[in-house]
Amino acid sequence: MKLVANNKKARHDYFIEETYEAGISLTGTEIKSVRQGKVSIKESFAKIEGEEVILYGMNISPYEQGNRFNVDPLRPRKLLLHKREIRKLIGYTTMKGLTLVPLRMYVNDKGLAKVEIAVARGKKEYDKRHDIAKRDADRRMQQAVRK
Repeated sequence: MKLVANNKKARHDYFIEETYEAGISLTGTEIKSVRQGKVSIKESFAKIEGEEVILYGMNISPYEQGNRFNVDPLRPRKLLLHKREIRKLIGYTTMKGLTLVPLRMYVNDKGLAKVEIAVARGKKEYDKRHDIAKRDADRRMQQAVRK
């Protein structure tokens, strides 16, 4: 498994409730760019439209040798999930305060691009400060143990 893009900001801004692995529908030149690692998922989010999950805001840079076959780098992309998973996600997103965010994108051993999406609840500012303080305290304890 080759990690292509990681969304560190999502874990900072959201409480992660549940994660799902989804395939992603890409064109030929897009998958070539993904395998080169030219992907950004920092500002992306997923929405459920009808019976489909669509990923918005994911930037896949155009492939250099793609010429006329390149598509819009920010186009919405369909995520491939089982119908029962989509129904479960519909139930989660109708609840107040829950959203779908991508955590990471990778290419598996078979060469297929996968996206790990999470059902997430937004953090308040004091939650973020609490996490930072906890991380600092853990770091200080580890340093004290090493000495």
